[in-house]
Amino acid sequence: MSTPRGMRQDASEVYRRYLSAVILNGLASADATGLNATDYAAMNLLSLNGSMTSGELAEQTGLTTGATTRLIDRLERAGLAQRTADPADRRKVIIEAVASPNGPEIGPAVTPARQALAKVFRRYSKAELDTLFDYFERAADAYLEATKTLKEQAANKSPR
Repeated sequence: MSTPRGMRQDASEVYRRYLSAVILNGLASADATGLNATDYAAMNLLSLNGSMTSGELAEQTGLTTGATTRLIDRLERAGLAQRTADPADRRKVIIEAVASPNGPEIGPAVTPARQALAKVFRRYSKAELDTLFDYFERAADAYLEATKTLKEQAANKSPR
């Protein structure tokens, strides 16, 4: 694959290094909170998206319903999330985060990255920051779309 016009030759390596750093920090943050990576990601999804059914959480994490039940059990035991009955359909369970990303359970684990990134962001103008955050938003959507594609491809390959 050729490098797009105007991009540095090593752009792919720089980007892969960036992604690896984000992933490794996420794993370290999960470890610092006493969670595994999947549970930490689930807490982040609950924090970002708000309460959801266990089925929605399963879909967003890519876990089976059984694995999601065990995940929710772990989050409840840790005091980070709770189950409540869906008022519209009592057969459904709503999962809601009890812990805040700024609270004592998670906040200390993300503070070092927040502080380090604040130093990085201070180097950019408002227009540059607008571009960066536009990229973050668009890239997140692109990664979610790529994830969906991978899951669909895997589902089509698996024996039924």
